[in-house]
Amino acid sequence: MTKKIYSALELLECMGRVVKNYPPPLSVQLIDEYGRDPFLILISCLLSLRARDTMTYPVFKKLWERAKTPQELVALSREELEALVRPLGFFRQKARVLHAVSIALLQDHEGLVPQGEAELLSLPGVGRKTMALVRAEAFFKAELCVDTHVHRIANHLGLVETKTVEETERALKNIFPRERWAEVNRVFVVWGQQVCRVGRKRCVCFEALT
Repeated sequence: MTKKIYSALELLECMGRVVKNYPPPLSVQLIDEYGRDPFLILISCLLSLRARDTMTYPVFKKLWERAKTPQELVALSREELEALVRPLGFFRQKARVLHAVSIALLQDHEGLVPQGEAELLSLPGVGRKTMALVRAEAFFKAELCVDTHVHRIANHLGLVETKTVEETERALKNIFPRERWAEVNRVFVVWGQQVCRVGRKRCVCFEALT
């Protein structure tokens, strides 16, 4: 089958129509359920690192029942916090990061999640992916969060030819207008999770777009 040539925005819009049939990314799902709480978005993102959304979602819900603020989270014992996040991989490391982040927020930011890029990156365990997602979803800042899904799909579909997520972020920012950056993340993440999954023997991307 001949592949249709799409502009970047046409491709994004076509992909967007397809992914509407699938569950949204974890951050969007949690915002729909609980509201746009910056601490919620930060904690859920830290939990989701190297974990599937389907595994992270129930773990987050149990943790959120016990701790909705940095104050409540640091009040949990190490054993209790580890038990709550145990279903996820690297649960001890994630428990330490959650505790350390909450301490940093209380000590340096009056218990509030900061909006600034530098301030977010100074928090324990927060890298560019988490920083960008928090700024985009919690504070409506123009950020293009690039994770392994976005990096892989952007290269697979020929939008970019890059080797690292950092290169992909810069390239996609030059391709798409700022007002579409958050949409790129949401659409490409779901596409990578549901349509073009790692390990699939046959590419179905262009079939899905027709």
